[in-house]
Amino acid sequence: MKARDYKAAHFLWSVDDDGVATLTLNRPERKNPLTFDSYAEMRDLFRALVHADDCKVVIVTGAGGNFSSGGDVHEIIGPLTRMDMPALLNFTRMTGDLVKAMRGCPQPVIAALDGVCVGAGAIMAMASDLRIATPRTKTAFLFTRVGLAGCDMGACAILPRQIGQGRASELLFTGRVMTADEGERWGFHNRVVEGEALMETTLDLARSLARGPTFAHGITKNQLNVEWDMSLDAAIESEAQAQAICMKTNDFRRAYEAFAAKREPVFEGN
Repeated sequence: MKARDYKAAHFLWSVDDDGVATLTLNRPERKNPLTFDSYAEMRDLFRALVHADDCKVVIVTGAGGNFSSGGDVHEIIGPLTRMDMPALLNFTRMTGDLVKAMRGCPQPVIAALDGVCVGAGAIMAMASDLRIATPRTKTAFLFTRVGLAGCDMGACAILPRQIGQGRASELLFTGRVMTADEGERWGFHNRVVEGEALMETTLDLARSLARGPTFAHGITKNQLNVEWDMSLDAAIESEAQAQAICMKTNDFRRAYEAFAAKREPVFEGN
């Protein structure tokens, strides 16, 4: 697959010459809600990125000053109330598969967050590897407010690892808004920048990662995923094997040669 050739139907998609892809949720008049179709298309795209060697980093963002208002009330919430149990389970597994696909693609995923970031939008931010926010960003896992459990799309597994069990419990039980300041202090947001600097800051970070050893970045992301439920001994052995693999890459040799020549290395991802 060539990521730059992909034609998105339910969001905007572009890939620049540096290998930085930008996925933009683009229903600004409704604060970028998700639909059955956009869930499925994003899941399939992130799965396909495993084979996209022209894509090195992915930015996910929203149009019109908001990230996402979550599942569309009329196009998702209403129909869900009329579905039988097998259909409901098919839906909840599909939404969970989006998180699996975002975590499973080798490219670092950076969420550029502004304004409303709630429900499934908050989950997409959570599933990203890095998060850049603005002071206007308001994040809420508001499932309990619509009579559902907070355990949606992996939230009870991932969020406590990011911000701690107690803070995650509060957000998932109450559905209250986490402010941008709280998100930064708690470690959910990597940084908070002014709105006009959001995309420039995110692109600078993305391009810095894209210039790095992208094969090794994929290994790092994989280890961050698989070591969640390993013992320390197993994790250290797994990292030893992963690092030995990276030591056979050309990028490792390029870094050594550049250091010896007192110049910056140029990584090629192999």
